Amino acid sequence: MMPRSDFAGERELMTFWQLVTLLVLSTGITALSIDMMLPALPAIGTDLGLANENDRQLVITAFLVGFGLAQLIYGPLSDSWGRKPVLLGALGLYILATVFCLIAWDFEVLLVGRLLQGMSIAAARVVGTAIARDLTSGRRMAQIVSMAMMVFMAVPVIAPSLGQAVLLIGPWRWIFIVLLIAASGLAVWLSIRLPETLRPEYRRKLDFRDAIRGYRESLRHRAMVGYMLAGAFFFGGLYGLLNSSEQIMAEHFGLGTTWTLAFAGMAACMAITNFVNSRLVMRLGQRRLSQGALIGFGVISLLHVVVIVFATENLLIFMVLLTLAMMLMGLIAANFNALAMEPVGHIAGTASAAYGFGTGVIGAIIGAVIGQLYNDSTLPLIAGQAFTGLSAFIIVYVTERGELFGEGTDD
Repeated sequence: MMPRSDFAGERELMTFWQLVTLLVLSTGITALSIDMMLPALPAIGTDLGLANENDRQLVITAFLVGFGLAQLIYGPLSDSWGRKPVLLGALGLYILATVFCLIAWDFEVLLVGRLLQGMSIAAARVVGTAIARDLTSGRRMAQIVSMAMMVFMAVPVIAPSLGQAVLLIGPWRWIFIVLLIAASGLAVWLSIRLPETLRPEYRRKLDFRDAIRGYRESLRHRAMVGYMLAGAFFFGGLYGLLNSSEQIMAEHFGLGTTWTLAFAGMAACMAITNFVNSRLVMRLGQRRLSQGALIGFGVISLLHVVVIVFATENLLIFMVLLTLAMMLMGLIAANFNALAMEPVGHIAGTASAAYGFGTGVIGAIIGAVIGQLYNDSTLPLIAGQAFTGLSAFIIVYVTERGELFGEGTDD
């Protein structure tokens, strides 16, 4: 059970599982917004008259860019106004943006709607992480964030198939109706169950200069900057997969509509390692788990490149090697987040926003480049992931001054 805290003059209690549920639901709506769209990309391209098949990937990229950009706004807002009003207000904006997507009359308008969707739901990541840091720190925070990330990775098990099921009974626009229902339900639950976790003494005056000072303070910390940049490159590889997964599995390997099942299997394995991380992190620490997994990710990705270039790749080899590599993400993502946030608990909202902006925007750009390089081959994706994994490792190595697998400030 979480310790009690003073919230708005009253003694409120937020249990461990209430906090996990909050992060799970907030993370889940974000994952749904991304992964339910994947099977709809061909229909969107056909319906809105796209000439270049790779352009339909922009439906995902626009959301991810908005998701990263807006986090700079929600950090200072949540540190000044409090966590609950900012999160609920942003969910209201998300509902409006989803309606805009629902009625989009051309591709450019849809991209604007997706950008607005990403910008509004970004509050869920910023405020959720800030709430976790308000109430926990160190390995406990890594454990809780890992459990939330487990859901983020588990949603792709069902979301593409759910999106495909919607397409079987209606047009792609109906997917936005499902998202409207999910967002409305989340808003109702949060309005009832979420207490205010920002302590009065941590509230900051909202002004432009104060926000700049908060971001500057966040970026003074070596761990914050290093793990933010490493996370940006690492997530770039994941976003590259999201952008090109439908084209590779459904078209290149000829799976058709059943590609969502293969994607679901890989996502299920990724979710399992997030659960494993939540169990191991309290004993082994964030650094040992994330750095060891990062090395493993790089080795597997490089091996996969060798197989593509010098041997014969088929669907089985592709799925096995890619799944092994992506499973290790469950031991990396949540731990990078916790390591970055550890020295900046007193400005958790602003720091969480800086981390999300850096990983989100840079990662989305890298992922977009990887996706646009798709040429009816798996090589651009796998080589891109090998590059992002190696880059992330170099950044972590420099951040830790060459001393890997240490305890650092985990405790």
